[in-house]
Amino acid sequence: MAVLTKTYADIRASDIALIDEERSVSWAELDQRVNGLVNGLRQAGLKTGDTVAVVAGNQCEWFEIAQACAHGGWTYVPVNWHWVADELAYVYEDANAVAVLVDQSFEATVLTALKDERGRSVKLIVGIHTASDSAARSDSRFVDYEAVISSGGSDEPTDQMLGGPMFYTSGTTGRPKGVRGALSGGLSITPDFMQLVAAGFSQFLPIPGRTMLCGPFYHSAQWAFSFLPMIGGSAVVMQHKYDSAAMLEMVDRYSCTNVHLVPTQMKRLLDLPDSVKESFSGTSLSTVWHGAAPCPPAVKRGLIEWWGPKITEYYGSTEGSIISTVSSTDWLAKGGSVGKPLETVEVIIVDDAGARVQQGSPGTLYFKNKMGNDFTYHNDEAKTRESHLEPGVFTTGDIGYIDADGFLWLSDRKIDMIISGGVNIYPAEIEGVIAALSEVEDVAVIGVPDEEFGESVKALVQLADGVNASPEISEIIIKHCREFLAGYKRPRSIDFIAHIPRTGTGKIQKQPLRAPFWEGHERRI
Repeated sequence: MAVLTKTYADIRASDIALIDEERSVSWAELDQRVNGLVNGLRQAGLKTGDTVAVVAGNQCEWFEIAQACAHGGWTYVPVNWHWVADELAYVYEDANAVAVLVDQSFEATVLTALKDERGRSVKLIVGIHTASDSAARSDSRFVDYEAVISSGGSDEPTDQMLGGPMFYTSGTTGRPKGVRGALSGGLSITPDFMQLVAAGFSQFLPIPGRTMLCGPFYHSAQWAFSFLPMIGGSAVVMQHKYDSAAMLEMVDRYSCTNVHLVPTQMKRLLDLPDSVKESFSGTSLSTVWHGAAPCPPAVKRGLIEWWGPKITEYYGSTEGSIISTVSSTDWLAKGGSVGKPLETVEVIIVDDAGARVQQGSPGTLYFKNKMGNDFTYHNDEAKTRESHLEPGVFTTGDIGYIDADGFLWLSDRKIDMIISGGVNIYPAEIEGVIAALSEVEDVAVIGVPDEEFGESVKALVQLADGVNASPEISEIIIKHCREFLAGYKRPRSIDFIAHIPRTGTGKIQKQPLRAPFWEGHERRI
């Protein structure tokens, strides 16, 4: 049996491990399917250390794949299914993906990307729920997901090695970069190491419990707050597309114990009709985590008043996992703080010269995991160096300070990043797309206040000589972005300005561009 599913297949064989909107899977079934998937993918040509890309929504198959990779020694890239073909082709090449596992819903974009020269490393296409008349079936690389499992049988895989996720996080200088950590695979670690990680996660969640997953599994936080509890024996109930009322109904129906939310979801919950809110029991729900973006105080206070003090906020990143946490009680007393750092995290605050500052003074935040965990950016040694003060000491790019009581506060964002709906968006990638247009002389992309999403993307465009601002020019820019950027990255608004200010070294001066839009707002991020 697979190491990470064996215990529960033995003692809780008929208990449900996974529930999606179409089916459920017991622990015994999960163990058999994971065994079959590991064996079948090996027979199809995957070798320990290979990288695969997965394009699928929140569904039972995603967790089966993640479990299989955790035993087959494969690094898997959880692909954002909003991405367009150009973005997918880039990731295929950058990650050197040898296989793509894709659900029928996203097949068209995946196949378009595979026609690109950058998809030449892909030797295997594994189709999930693939229709009988699908174009994918005519590709010589295609195999059916269920056929792979059947061909692999249920025998315990030999030579099990740990594999794990490599999440792509957008970069400040262009394309997204893969984040490689201890769980990404390729380090000759056996799968039981993941059990130690899951055991550590029990300080945050009731494990075993029942997780409600209502955000995309391709996001590192949603992965951590669902897959890691599962390793500890928690079942997962999942919703593909977020729907506030449906999520509440599922929590009650399946007696979910914990859920992870982002501020946009929290606001949508509060905006539900009173009749829907009053019908929600929530008695099973003991732990609610939120993070990924700053939450408007009124929204958080409203949810605490509704659900009680079971809401805990964390501050962290894909690169560094959870850095600090703050309970409802502490947040009400210290509104605005992101809490006290974990005991396993050392916070180092430095000024622009790299010297450490006194307690209470703001500076660039750096963090050191006392357990020795660190990360690298895949194929980008320079970016890895830039993000580190020294080996093992990294920055998220935020500016902040620690008060006399040991609470961490964020005061500004140093790196050029937008957080919209809990998703990190880096302007450089968008600027590169827009700047390619002949009608554009220069462009700056900034985040501006948005009541629902926290921030929204705005493009400030300096037009080329002889080109006049007009609705037609705006449409040209929007259409161009539609071809090369996922929807959440595309500008929500475009302003034409006379001049984009730059420093002597050519760097865009974002602060004076952002300032007018944030005037009158208490927060700057």
